[in-house]
Amino acid sequence: MRKNVGPKTWMFPMPVLVIGTYDESGVPNAMNAGWGNIYEENKVILSIDEDHKTHENMKKTGAFTVSFATEDQIVPCDYVGIVSANKVPDKFARAGFHATPGTYVNAPIIDEFPVTLECKLLKWNEDGMCIGEIVNVSIEESLLTEKGKLDVDKLHPLCLDCFTLTYRTLGQVVGKAFSDGKKLK
Repeated sequence: MRKNVGPKTWMFPMPVLVIGTYDESGVPNAMNAGWGNIYEENKVILSIDEDHKTHENMKKTGAFTVSFATEDQIVPCDYVGIVSANKVPDKFARAGFHATPGTYVNAPIIDEFPVTLECKLLKWNEDGMCIGEIVNVSIEESLLTEKGKLDVDKLHPLCLDCFTLTYRTLGQVVGKAFSDGKKLK
């Protein structure tokens, strides 16, 4: 039997994304964005309220980075999600993050994260959703398989569990996408 619980923001898994931007003075900023994903083949979509420093920075620079939060960075990842750069301008440094300028966009690559998407801001939708074009993905070589693919088991990416407001990591492989369903053909 099912129980109706009303409309909820329950979707799983939700990747924990850390968005990197520079302000007008070139100071790096980071925020934890629990609501974001792939939008079309080479685009990302993020929900970032107008009152966030990240929103302001993105509008000024036209660029941002998206890094996948990892298990070994839970504390600083959560910190940059609960502290506003509007109130704590040095929150990037307080989180213990270090920045390398992006190769393709005017946004910081956060050194502590091994996978980063460099994105060009395309637009803000009327409902406040940010859409960006992925212009490059950089990955620490130690996380690549022999075929040059990301080994997610080595990455240990975080997911937000919206049901319990906890962070989780991904589990074991249980099937093969675009393949297992062929058994029913």
